[in-house]
Amino acid sequence: MIRQYSSGVGDESLIAPEAYALDPSLLRRPGNEEIQLDLLLNCFSNLLIVRRIHRYLQDQKPPTLVIWGKHDPVFRTVGAEAFRRDNAAAEVHFLDTGHFALETHLTEVAGRVKAFLRERLLG
Repeated sequence: MIRQYSSGVGDESLIAPEAYALDPSLLRRPGNEEIQLDLLLNCFSNLLIVRRIHRYLQDQKPPTLVIWGKHDPVFRTVGAEAFRRDNAAAEVHFLDTGHFALETHLTEVAGRVKAFLRERLLG
């Protein structure tokens, strides 16, 4: 199993094998290596975009839903807390999982998204 799928996950049996089995094949597609390298090399410009997003959240205070794996080794919980810091009305949920929360908590995530849309956007 690809480690990024299992890291921080309590019950690995919840992860569908095709999810991590297909990743290597998809990453080996022609041209994808260059795309991945470009993403890594453009980390600084990504940080600038993230700063613009946080400024927008501070200024506009849009309805904001954040669902985060509290054991995510890639995006730490401090990242989710930044959304709440920038927009006190942001709804932030930490799930007991890792990076791919949809793999292990699909029903819970879908329920929270539906409730958020119903309550915050559809009134």
